[in-house]
Amino acid sequence: MVTVGGWPRNTIRQLCCQQTSHLQHTCHSPELLFPLTAYRSLLSCIRRVLHNPIPNPESRISNPAMQPYQREFLDLALARNVLRFGEFTLKSGRVSPYFFNAGLFDSGMALNTVGRCYAAAAADSQVPFDLVFGPAYKGIALAALTAAALAEHHTIDCGYAYNRKEAKTHGEGGALVGAPLKGRILIVDDVITAGTAIRESLALIRHHAANPAGVLIALDRQERGNGAQSAAQEITAEFGIPVISIVSLSDLLDYASGHDQLAGECQQLEQYRDRYGV
Repeated sequence: MVTVGGWPRNTIRQLCCQQTSHLQHTCHSPELLFPLTAYRSLLSCIRRVLHNPIPNPESRISNPAMQPYQREFLDLALARNVLRFGEFTLKSGRVSPYFFNAGLFDSGMALNTVGRCYAAAAADSQVPFDLVFGPAYKGIALAALTAAALAEHHTIDCGYAYNRKEAKTHGEGGALVGAPLKGRILIVDDVITAGTAIRESLALIRHHAANPAGVLIALDRQERGNGAQSAAQEITAEFGIPVISIVSLSDLLDYASGHDQLAGECQQLEQYRDRYGV
């Protein structure tokens, strides 16, 4: 029997179809059929099942090497056309067999999932941090979503801040918004290409006498830049901080190899990795 938190999954799924407000109200009733802690546990499991639906077993072979949040992120990226396959000419001139555009995470439900995946990757990394920082522009929303999801799903109530492209000269003024930059700072962004935004963020963090803890991104392409290292490896080598990603090219290959609709893309992905990978 498949269970979640000790509760039969089928039972949870049946309850998901009902209004949970009645169950929450029952928790405060003096006449309880089960202990209050059991009701709270069941409510928690219901939320987990709602957030993590069981994938169609006929469409994909489960890969035990991937975490559930990584698979969920790639499922969402495919469904929203954030991740596409074909031939795409990158700014570097390379022709890539896949393209990732985080700007297409453009609905409330999608953003909710994205925030949970970022938070799960941050928690899973075990990198200690006190504040998440979002470089303008895409990083602003991503860092906010990450901070909220860390508080809701991992009981980590960290600070949140972001920078403006141009310093404000009126009102509160300055180039920073949010919590003061102090302690250990985790930078949150979508991808690292040239690393310009990350380097600017690191300079800003050190200017405020804070310590960079790491960089959290959605996708690590794991391909060489102008030299022998990837952009993520260059950041780690230059600044001595880890670059954490929700998924990498290696994860994408594993995911595609077990996905019926993507099995035909594996050869192109492997050839691209062989040519440009690190």
